[in-house]
Amino acid sequence: MNLELLKRELNEAGPSVVHKLYEFGLKKRNFKFLYYGEENQYLSYGEFNALTNKIANYLQSAGIEKGDKISVYLYHPVVTALVMFGIMKAGAVFSPINFNYKGRLLSYQINDTEPRMLITEQSRIPFINDIKSDLPALKIIVRKPAREEHDYKQEDDAQELNPKFEKIEYEDLFGESDANLDTEINYWDVASIIYTSGTTGAAKGVVQSHRWLSSYIFTARRITHADEIHYNDLPMYHIAGAFGALARVIWTGSSIALWDKFSPKDFWKRIEKSGSSTAALMDVMMPWLMNAEETPKDRHNTLKWVNMQPIPQYHNKIARRFGFDIVTVGYGSTETGIPIAGIIDEMPGEEGTPEEFYKGYPKEYMIEKYAECGYPVLKGSDDIKKGFMGRAFTLQPAIINEKDEILGPGEYGQLAFRSKLPYCLPFEYFKKPEATVAAYRNLWFHTGDACVRDEKDTYYFIDRMGSFIRVRGENISSYQIEDILNSHSSVEVAAVFPIPAEVGEEDDIAVYVKAKTGSNLNEENLRMWIASEMPKFMWPKYIRFIEELPHTATNKIEKYKLKDMILKELKRS
Repeated sequence: MNLELLKRELNEAGPSVVHKLYEFGLKKRNFKFLYYGEENQYLSYGEFNALTNKIANYLQSAGIEKGDKISVYLYHPVVTALVMFGIMKAGAVFSPINFNYKGRLLSYQINDTEPRMLITEQSRIPFINDIKSDLPALKIIVRKPAREEHDYKQEDDAQELNPKFEKIEYEDLFGESDANLDTEINYWDVASIIYTSGTTGAAKGVVQSHRWLSSYIFTARRITHADEIHYNDLPMYHIAGAFGALARVIWTGSSIALWDKFSPKDFWKRIEKSGSSTAALMDVMMPWLMNAEETPKDRHNTLKWVNMQPIPQYHNKIARRFGFDIVTVGYGSTETGIPIAGIIDEMPGEEGTPEEFYKGYPKEYMIEKYAECGYPVLKGSDDIKKGFMGRAFTLQPAIINEKDEILGPGEYGQLAFRSKLPYCLPFEYFKKPEATVAAYRNLWFHTGDACVRDEKDTYYFIDRMGSFIRVRGENISSYQIEDILNSHSSVEVAAVFPIPAEVGEEDDIAVYVKAKTGSNLNEENLRMWIASEMPKFMWPKYIRFIEELPHTATNKIEKYKLKDMILKELKRS
């Protein structure tokens, strides 16, 4: 039953979200598709479809062919949305880069992707020029904001792209026809390469098909009504922003409200201005919202359904304060999409979202659609165990041991998946055959996450098995930070690890540094160097110097001892 439901709905959805945009570009030509709050700007489905057609036609006229990779290094979410769909319509592969990257992180991803083109903006030029000697002579499309645009900065005007690169003006992308393209796009074709952190090596490019994208948003789009407005402030280099928000909205013919980044001060003003009915609340957002002073008007808002990732123990307290009727939860990753999910009726028999603000499906319908997939349906008052994720539907799950043997209920092991239908899991890690074979060992995709299931096949998250660190919605690996720190001329070796954050369910980054003999390295000048070499979300919160790092007999650093040391120092042990 479940397999037939998945097969039927994935097939009926069509081969790609590109086809949905063509469809709604015609059917809903004048319907408000996108609202950009930073500039109070609206785009209809017809306008968005025409603009992305222009980009796609330009790319094909410039020699871009099906399967060519295009790297996107942009901060502006609307521009990223436009070029993403232009790239996909041309049959090319969308490969976004974290806009915080610079130096080694940036040059590695560009070189690893081997793009035919790079699309960026004026403010990123210094970072590209800094690594010019590491890059080939790329064609680079540069967007320069106009003076009236909110991201214009006068100091960026003087930035000139190094002549090594062939510069193309962003405006040139819109000189071609706005007619729909006839590029053949199948569900098995590559749609995107999204990079994910590696625990023992460099970041890996996850090669995703158009069906992978469809499968990723399968559950959410089943309960997204065309009248919904989805609020999004997540970055467009991340699957949650680019696909979970934008692609899902296009697939359902609904609307999206975009802002550049989260603002606890302005969050509710934005919800009111846009009329948003759904949103994704990542870990650190929730305590920020709850820390605001309570008012009698807290429930007087349009948000009826939020996804909480991960689900906090105080989810019902948040929902009751702000009137969220429904909270969804699940397990997600760049490789697996969201194969595990659950739904919580936070206020059974009570009004959450005021009737005059309510948009979309009734919550009873939403619960029914989740139940059809076998997802658990809970009440906000239920005692929900820490780490609750839900049950699996789009992929076949298992908890396995180190020999890939399936474990029973209550036994802790690694979460793994197999695909029920072709192309619902990624093709590979790009240009990393050994990592691909290791990840898909014995025909299970190994997530690297320690989990457990109960007798009802409900899954719970326990911990990350590798050296992953979760900070402000970003998955970082200790390897990435150590690799950069160890390049400092005065650092002999650095050991990086996560400790529980002071606020929320995520991590703080701690590092112990052994300096080279005779160096004058201290915390102040190391932090100054870090600021020039790493994006802010990677900066360690705690830096400690140590004469000798503890090692095992096989010369592995015993990070658990360092973790105990810092927790005792901070009086958190």
